[in-house]
Amino acid sequence: MIIGSGFAGICMAVKLKEAGFHDFLVLEQAAELGGTWRDNTYPGCACDVPSHLYSYSFELNPDWSRMFSPQAEIHDYLRACAAKYGITPHLRYGKRVVSIEYDDAARDWTLTTEDGDVLRPKAVVAAIGALHVPKFPDVAGRESFTGPAFHSAGWDHSADLAGRRVAVVGTGASAVQFVPRLAPVVRHLTVFQRTAPWIHPKPDLAFSPAARRLLRAPGAARALRDGIYWALESRALGFAVDPRLMKAHERLALRHLRAQVPDPGLRAALTPDYLIGCKRILVSSDYYPALTRENVTLVTEGVAEVRERSLVDAAGVEHEADAIVYGTGFKVVDALTGRRITGRGGVSIQEAWKDGVEGYYGIATSGFPNLFFLLGPNTGLGHTSVVFMIESQVRYVIECLRLLARTRARAVDVRPEAQRAFNDRLRRRLDPLVWNAGGCHSWYLDENGVNRTIWPGFTFEYWARTRRVRPGAYELIY
Repeated sequence: MIIGSGFAGICMAVKLKEAGFHDFLVLEQAAELGGTWRDNTYPGCACDVPSHLYSYSFELNPDWSRMFSPQAEIHDYLRACAAKYGITPHLRYGKRVVSIEYDDAARDWTLTTEDGDVLRPKAVVAAIGALHVPKFPDVAGRESFTGPAFHSAGWDHSADLAGRRVAVVGTGASAVQFVPRLAPVVRHLTVFQRTAPWIHPKPDLAFSPAARRLLRAPGAARALRDGIYWALESRALGFAVDPRLMKAHERLALRHLRAQVPDPGLRAALTPDYLIGCKRILVSSDYYPALTRENVTLVTEGVAEVRERSLVDAAGVEHEADAIVYGTGFKVVDALTGRRITGRGGVSIQEAWKDGVEGYYGIATSGFPNLFFLLGPNTGLGHTSVVFMIESQVRYVIECLRLLARTRARAVDVRPEAQRAFNDRLRRRLDPLVWNAGGCHSWYLDENGVNRTIWPGFTFEYWARTRRVRPGAYELIY
């Protein structure tokens, strides 16, 4: 069973079929595939990684319309991949998995869906991703607001915001895309910024018909992809080696800010007070200009209270609003810990992770045989395409299944000592790096300030380390 039909789930399905495994289903809780790129339909939604890299290496697309493709185009790409590789017959929609329980006697899993189906697969791949559970701020009176109020990941397209006073809470990766679309059409836009983001200019060029024809030439799309990969991988030096190497990125961001925001007061409010890279570096060339408009106000005090038709900031100033858009991100660490998953001996995933979410290369967790996570703990990235990580993980899962086939074992379970040693090495690498040492608190960190999200090295390093399954790291269950 594969749970989820976003980039990870579709990739897993394609590679299973390619490896000769055809006895699988893809369970999707929604009515359509696509994951993040199905759910997020806010104005301006687009990828912030170049599309020729933010796509499958086995299905290059020379016809991307832009360097950073819009949401609808990415969604169409996933649908086309599912159709081309014969995944559609394996998809089951409206199948929300409510529990996953390991049967110690039968050596398999029991999956129960919300509509009452009970399924018994030998192996489960959780391809649910991390950016799908919207996070709302814990603010007094939030439910009392009488106008339209919604999260950017569940955009209410029935709400007509034109000519109205709109409040935006949050200034992260989604907000920098939809704020420039809202600013020209609303009467007044109030943007509540808790922490200023670092922003690089976005080289979002459109590909002409001639350029697309050129990219269809043998090897051209592959060469462009490889060039983008190595250009982005070079950014990892400051992330993976030494935070002091982030200074070049900081200079670029400050130059971009100075060029686009002439007002010194506004520029000071938009200048971050932490090391670049500590939070996700955003890319935009139209966010700063939107904030300089006469009908846009930037509020740097946090939201203290929401009333029926207004928001009150931490300084006690009331800001009237007809609608609220929350661009406040997602519950990343909670995406897995909120699940009802029970492993060997009746141990829940919450018990296994009582000291923090962790896995073995972010794919396996001790005590949960034949349960594989895609984009699991510490496999996120701050510098390049996470699709590269997905493909590495999918190949690793296939190798685990081949190990079972070779040994005729029923299941594999990563040994606790192997998982412990891996995570000890991970902590030693992560703790001195920019995400912990950069002076900010981000969604990369859990409530104890431990980074449970990011891979601390280069992606080619992760690729090399997951090329082969080390049988000694696993217990084979017969």
